[in-house]
Amino acid sequence: MHSPENVDLRQVHDLVIAGWTGSDVTALEKHIRELEAIGVKRPKTTPIFYRVAASLLTSAEQIEVLGDQSSGEAECVVYSLGEGLFVGVGSDHTDRKAEAVGVSLSKQMCAKPVSREVWRLEDVAAHWDKLILRSYVGGAGKRRLYQEGAVAAMRPPTQLFNLYGGGPLPAGTAMFCGTLAVHGGIMPSETFDMELEDPVLGRKITHRYGVKALPDQG
Repeated sequence: MHSPENVDLRQVHDLVIAGWTGSDVTALEKHIRELEAIGVKRPKTTPIFYRVAASLLTSAEQIEVLGDQSSGEAECVVYSLGEGLFVGVGSDHTDRKAEAVGVSLSKQMCAKPVSREVWRLEDVAAHWDKLILRSYVGGAGKRRLYQEGAVAAMRPPTQLFNLYGGGPLPAGTAMFCGTLAVHGGIMPSETFDMELEDPVLGRKITHRYGVKALPDQG
């Protein structure tokens, strides 16, 4: 009972990145200011839904990015599949240099790492607000906490589904549900560790990936 399952990414044909999903206006404003500090314009609306290629989803242990101006963001990822709704953890890895030009452009430029393991959403729905997101950045032999907080800081999935499409999440769709403010400012890293903890059922979903920077020749 309540055992984890593995997601089949081949069933996903639509990928949605929900941005600016914070339920706490103060925390949301903090994240907006973090991005403004690196040249990203304020969103037109909050929340906002970015459509990106489903082929960007990956459970690989390494991704390749252009240059050294990208970084990860830990998020809950909800999947609507034939067998029901599932939740895992993922990283909305984003090119920050491109983000200053256009957010939609930046979202499309990087792979979106996700955990292989997922839980059935129905198993955590009753205690959703108690789930905890964390991420760690690593490099030069060091690793430090980058993000940590309850998913209650973001709007719940059912509310996001309604705001996105006016009803349930369509079958074959995956949705990233928003992220938390970071500790110490947005930064690139050689490794990115993320986890979703369920303290009620005493379990975690984790995923770690490395970041290989390709040379930017202009």
